[in-house]
Amino acid sequence: MPRFSTANDIINRAALEVGLLPISDAVASTDETFIQLQGLLDSAGQELVDLHEWQAIRGVFELTTAAGDSGTYDLPEDFSYMIDQTGWDHTNRVAMGGPLSAQGWSYLAGRDLVSQSIYASFRLVDNKFDLFPQPPPDNLKIRFEYISRNWVQEQGHVPAAGEAQGSRDIIGTGSDVILYEPILIIKMLKAKFLEAKGFDASSARLEFENMFNSRTGKDEGAPILSASRSGAAYPFLDSYYNTGDTGYGGH
Repeated sequence: MPRFSTANDIINRAALEVGLLPISDAVASTDETFIQLQGLLDSAGQELVDLHEWQAIRGVFELTTAAGDSGTYDLPEDFSYMIDQTGWDHTNRVAMGGPLSAQGWSYLAGRDLVSQSIYASFRLVDNKFDLFPQPPPDNLKIRFEYISRNWVQEQGHVPAAGEAQGSRDIIGTGSDVILYEPILIIKMLKAKFLEAKGFDASSARLEFENMFNSRTGKDEGAPILSASRSGAAYPFLDSYYNTGDTGYGGH
């Protein structure tokens, strides 16, 4: 697990970088400067959610359809956005179709394709997960990964299986753990503070951008790139290229 820091540590280290003295509990302080730093830290943390698919705030959404389902399901409370191309129908072992546009959904519904042999497709509407066909067949196992809006972990919070590590999206106490690389969020908070005060923040902004570019490249590793045709092939079983429809894996 990466070495994360508390909200107090983040605020005090950013304060030091702009020439302020640290205090024992930066979050509980009534000093106007530290109140502003906490508010800016909340803004910085919420912005970073949308800037990269950080591995520390990823969660898994899973459902199994049942008789009587409408095909519309609640998303997790901490849902921010779906990670593209992670949606799978594990019952049929195929990727889900979608996300469907309003036109695509209307086309499928209008053609009355529910009775035909088609795979599950989806769309996100009104903060709900819509599954097509509607109603869906029973015992359809659906899974996708998503980015949580919760970048703060309350001390003592133990994530359930598949749950993202974060437990909320704003700072509550100084002991809250921030689920970003410490130096990254410190540099962002420093730049935001200088900008809010009307100071020249160009150097601080450059420091943050350099660190952001570095950390996004290291957050989860990177694949080996190949210029050859064979190296670009998909590395798993593929029904188009290396497996038949039936008969593999048997005796």
